[in-house]
Amino acid sequence: MVKRAYSPKEIAKKTYKTLPWSGRWAEAFGLPEENSTWFISGASAAGKSSFVMQLAHELTHYGQVLYMSYEEGVSQSFQERIKRFNMDKRQGWFRVVTTDTVEDLIARLKKRHSAKFIIVDSFQESGWEWSETKALLEAFPRKSFIFISQEAKGQPLGKPAIRLRYHAGVKVRVVGFRAFCQGRFNPDAGNSFVVWEEGVLRTSNKMYSDKQQVEPEVNNNTQNNE
Repeated sequence: MVKRAYSPKEIAKKTYKTLPWSGRWAEAFGLPEENSTWFISGASAAGKSSFVMQLAHELTHYGQVLYMSYEEGVSQSFQERIKRFNMDKRQGWFRVVTTDTVEDLIARLKKRHSAKFIIVDSFQESGWEWSETKALLEAFPRKSFIFISQEAKGQPLGKPAIRLRYHAGVKVRVVGFRAFCQGRFNPDAGNSFVVWEEGVLRTSNKMYSDKQQVEPEVNNNTQNNE
């Protein structure tokens, strides 16, 4: 059977259910569809984990969130973020699992009133291959999957993660405690979500200090060569 082809008018008439958030969330990430696939990456100690927990807190206002904590489990650092971002106040809308396989997750998501947003942290520690990840996304098209990725030299770690980044509609990179939207819903390339204001200031001051140290060295080398 020949598959359906859409006309421009049919496409123009389509409607989409988007996240109804506003303020700094909408300014940084626009209004993506509620079932969007997210890909969040960033170097270690850049503010990625704090950003993800803030995102999880915000998403609990629109549906239940399942946090798959493969990398940290329920360690002390994870507990501290839970407290810092008042996740206890979202009781009933936020759950954490640490050892679910893909099969376990599928069984969970088939249940009535299952989570609407699934955070996988991290994709590398989950051990999932691209083929089973793609099958999972196709099996639950109404769910939003949010994948957290490790990096190596500024790029997602591993080929499955690279393929996943291309597939994701919302791509976010966290740098210097700022989250930048690089995906299809980017409302303004200059906008960013501030994860931690003090962290941004510290990073900016360090960059300025490093620059000040480098410039005298460059000037001295130039004078010596003249």
